[in-house]
Amino acid sequence: MSMREKLRTTSQEVIYRAGRDIVALYSRLMFHPDVVRHAPLPKGPKILASNHPTTIDPFVMLTLTRERMSILITELAFNVPGFGQYLHLAGHIQVAREKGRAAFDQALRVLKARHTVGIFPEGAVGRLKDEDNKPRTGAVRLALNAGVPIVPIGVHMDDKRILYRPIGNEDFNDVARWYLRGPYAITVGQPMVFKGDVNDRDYVQDASENLMQRIGALAQESARRIPRTPKPKGLPAGITSPLANPE
Repeated sequence: MSMREKLRTTSQEVIYRAGRDIVALYSRLMFHPDVVRHAPLPKGPKILASNHPTTIDPFVMLTLTRERMSILITELAFNVPGFGQYLHLAGHIQVAREKGRAAFDQALRVLKARHTVGIFPEGAVGRLKDEDNKPRTGAVRLALNAGVPIVPIGVHMDDKRILYRPIGNEDFNDVARWYLRGPYAITVGQPMVFKGDVNDRDYVQDASENLMQRIGALAQESARRIPRTPKPKGLPAGITSPLANPE
């Protein structure tokens, strides 16, 4: 590795750690996260796969491990001035429309470099309860290609506190679901190991649905630790968005 590459790697590490520490501090002060772990995170490269009820979930995921992690995040976030540059410098992965393969390949390189990847298999923010929504297969395909376990994660928070705000531009827009304060429950499940032919579409789809069912069960477990609240008025659950996940 050249001196320039070493400096770039060191700078990226510093930026990543600083961002993670800021998020961890904010989480402790504003969310008081209730984290239950069914098992310790396995050592080495792995995939953290979670449901995605709000826009802030990728950042809370960072607080679950001190290890370096690259999270697949929608291109809308990368387009925000200043913040998008930070995401690039911190080593997160941009998921652009119709370019899911590029994000997949980058995530695979991260795993093969023995780092961890964070991903959201739902395919959109807030669609866990949509029974007709099939999960994306990217998480399972990454796990099979890289030979790494998937750690399922289920999160839940106070729905009344979610703020709906439009983001993007006239060419590409969406609705952000901000959760800035309130209880936030996280349940980390047992690692799941998938062994099969990555080219077997039926197996990959079945494995992806199995993963999503496990995530759903963990999210329900998290929900039981937060008082029941009425559904928020306004936009319904199931808002589609270019989720940080390859096709």
